[in-house]
Amino acid sequence: MTTAASPSADIVSESLPDNGGEVWRLSGHWVNTTAVAGAKRLADLAGGKGGALEVDLSGVSEMDTAGAWLLRRAITERQSGGGEVHLRDGDGERYADLVSALPEKLAEPRTEKANRATLFERVFSPVGRVVMDAWDDTVAAMFILGSAVRGAQLKIGRRSGLSPAAIVHQIDHMGVRAVPIILLMSFLIGAIIAQQGAFQLRYFGAEVFVVDLVGILQLREIGVLLTAIMIAGRSGSAITAEIGSMKMREEIDALKVMGLSPVGVLVFPRLVALTVALPLLTIIANFAALFGAACVAWAYSGITFDTFLSRLREAIDLSTVVSGMIKAPFMALIIGIVASVEGLKVGGSAESLGRHVTAAVVKSIFVVILVDGLFAMFYAAIDF
Repeated sequence: MTTAASPSADIVSESLPDNGGEVWRLSGHWVNTTAVAGAKRLADLAGGKGGALEVDLSGVSEMDTAGAWLLRRAITERQSGGGEVHLRDGDGERYADLVSALPEKLAEPRTEKANRATLFERVFSPVGRVVMDAWDDTVAAMFILGSAVRGAQLKIGRRSGLSPAAIVHQIDHMGVRAVPIILLMSFLIGAIIAQQGAFQLRYFGAEVFVVDLVGILQLREIGVLLTAIMIAGRSGSAITAEIGSMKMREEIDALKVMGLSPVGVLVFPRLVALTVALPLLTIIANFAALFGAACVAWAYSGITFDTFLSRLREAIDLSTVVSGMIKAPFMALIIGIVASVEGLKVGGSAESLGRHVTAAVVKSIFVVILVDGLFAMFYAAIDF
């Protein structure tokens, strides 16, 4: 039993007596797996020699780019010594064209130093990028808001109505399931504010005013603000992840092909659910915070529940409650729109999904706090 010999790359050098040149006769398989064996032989033949050279490729059975590049490098080194090189192939010039098409040497990496940016560019270039990104986000947010307001229909150009089941499902997911964490957080926040307030007011013998402190602060600012921040971290990230994963799997493109509006199908039910759920969660958070404050005031300062409620009725009025509740729908829309914009910007990688989920939470919280500050200035201007 005989075994076939493994393919190899061979080269033979012959001198030309008439002009002092030589001939390289290549044979065998000059491919990636075998050409390296002939690389040293090529280097020895090419190094430091001049004179005419004729390369005979008629005996080559197979050649790929790796083998052609080794030969091209040897030819270039021979030419640098002043010798002329001619390629001779068999029928059809199969491999001579491949060797000739390769560059004489690989492109060297650029070593010149980049022009150093001026101080003005280093300072204002990031600012400009941030401004342009903010403008793009604003345009995208206005597009989503306008599309949601203009058409709640599921199909483009058709009046098919909006499925109530989608809204109810989102209310359950974003509102009902968030009640436990909102209750716990608000109870602790109210208790902490009451304890710290009573501790400081004790020096003035005015511990009873902790009821005014907790009531006004919770109903006007803390209740809706912390609830919105919690929903931004809980539901806003979920919206971005859901829409972003659909974007990655090209489900949004499939909706467009089917004639459905992605804003109507995906974004609008979530916006409606957030607009309904966030005010209700704010009410629950206010009750939980006031109950926590009442418990701490009773245990820490001896203020009974009857005294707490009586003082609370004197400290707050309808405007205190309304001023906080008015903010809730606006914050809900902000969270939903920002989360949807970031979800629609997700690319095709998991890294992009994680980056935009993080951006959605950060931007939502930032804009919510900004809007809360604008409301505070507006209320102060109109003495509300």
